[in-house]
Amino acid sequence: MTQLRTRAGMIAATVLAAAAAVFAVPTSAHAAAVEDDGADCPVAASPAVGTAQLPDPFTRIDGTRITTTGDWRCRRAEIREMAERHVYGQKPARPATVTGAVSTSSITVTVTDQGRTASFSASVQLPTTGSAPYPAVVVFGGFGADTATIRNAGAAVISFDPLAVGKEGTGRSNKQGAFYTLYGSTSSTGILMAWAWGVSRLIDVVEQSGGSVLRADAMGVTGCSRYGKGAFAAGAFDQRLALTMPIESGTAGVPIVRGVPGESGAQPLSSAYGEQPWLGDAFSSYTGNPNTLPVDTHELVGLVAPRGLFIMENPHVDWLAARSGSVAALGGAEIYKALGAGGNISYWSDVSDGTHCASRNEWRGPLQQNIQAFLLKTGSSTGTFRVAARKQGHLSQWRSWPTPNLTGGPSSPPPSSPPSPGSCSASITPGTVWGDRYNTTVTVTGAANWTVTVAVTAPQQVTTTWSGAFTSNGTTLTVRPDGSGTTFGFTTMMNGNSSARPRIVSCITG
Repeated sequence: MTQLRTRAGMIAATVLAAAAAVFAVPTSAHAAAVEDDGADCPVAASPAVGTAQLPDPFTRIDGTRITTTGDWRCRRAEIREMAERHVYGQKPARPATVTGAVSTSSITVTVTDQGRTASFSASVQLPTTGSAPYPAVVVFGGFGADTATIRNAGAAVISFDPLAVGKEGTGRSNKQGAFYTLYGSTSSTGILMAWAWGVSRLIDVVEQSGGSVLRADAMGVTGCSRYGKGAFAAGAFDQRLALTMPIESGTAGVPIVRGVPGESGAQPLSSAYGEQPWLGDAFSSYTGNPNTLPVDTHELVGLVAPRGLFIMENPHVDWLAARSGSVAALGGAEIYKALGAGGNISYWSDVSDGTHCASRNEWRGPLQQNIQAFLLKTGSSTGTFRVAARKQGHLSQWRSWPTPNLTGGPSSPPPSSPPSPGSCSASITPGTVWGDRYNTTVTVTGAANWTVTVAVTAPQQVTTTWSGAFTSNGTTLTVRPDGSGTTFGFTTMMNGNSSARPRIVSCITG
């Protein structure tokens, strides 16, 4: 991050009421078995907004509020999709093929998708204690993270070079790195999401390795400054990560977007958008008017819930927007509380050393505790909030919504999801891309009377269809047999989003 503005000074500590509480880690806090467990939830067009208040994370796009912890799955899918559409750009579904190898010193990754192949690698340092298979923390960029404490706590360090996946110093029309080799140099996806995608592919390879060296169900991620932005995005968009630890992430990281313009000395939104192609191209329309953004970073904190989250910030450097960061953490903590996991989020900006990305004594103990709780699963999480007085935000000034008392129970049916009297199978095959469009074909097996639902990512639009009876609401296709067989297809205009591809939501019979 450039143009850091430092200012020395003493910090007064504020410890929130929950700081002294110690909670056992709920079972639900463990990493999910899949990258995105809400991929089957249809998501409607984003709502129009125009308010300085933070959006209500508990109100669905259709205006209804969630009432059970199970409802969060599809509400989370809505927040995730809005963050992709308006902030980061699309994170493609898992590629067609991911291969590689894990050793005691390295991880290699080779990805093939849409007829293209790209590779990258990461180095591995084993912990100083314990035995294989080891938990591991992906460390972005090689600086700012306390790797000695991580290894001494019993976790391996995976040193990930994000620039191999999404290179900095390039224009938005000439993005480079492994991600853009696959999805095109003009992809509207920003490099923070490209970096997050790279972490997901590392996890894929660890999963496939059989656990002889590293444990795929006990992985964390961390990084400082721009790499703190990347670590935050990685944790938000891959539910297999059990612990997310962004450090001094600044604008385009944890701090609420709506708060940055009013925080003295903070990096402006236009600067964060223009310094590097970190954010998706669509964010350009919000740099001057963030109040129209239908999502904010307190909800991205909620995307990590109920998994472990430890946010570290530096209040001495105004450029890093720590006051807005504290508001994001406090707002996201309300989601954790509603899910019964209030002890799984910690925030710490009460530090004495103002050096950017320094290794700090204040964070060492909480870092060890979080690794023990969420990766080794041998301890309890503390849920500690220590907010520096000079950069303390007040959530009450930013919200008008209450935190619901969510009851336990299964999720309600996803919006627009029809009842399923039976199941069938639908396989999707993306065709050749030419110009600003591409074809997709879908083959249905297992039933003669079927209904297939396909999600298309806005602003992409389906322009031509064949061999099926189609209806559409803009972002969701519903297809039924028209007597021409069990294969149908359609043509999609990219409209500036060259990385997204349609995905099957459901296939039902009857």
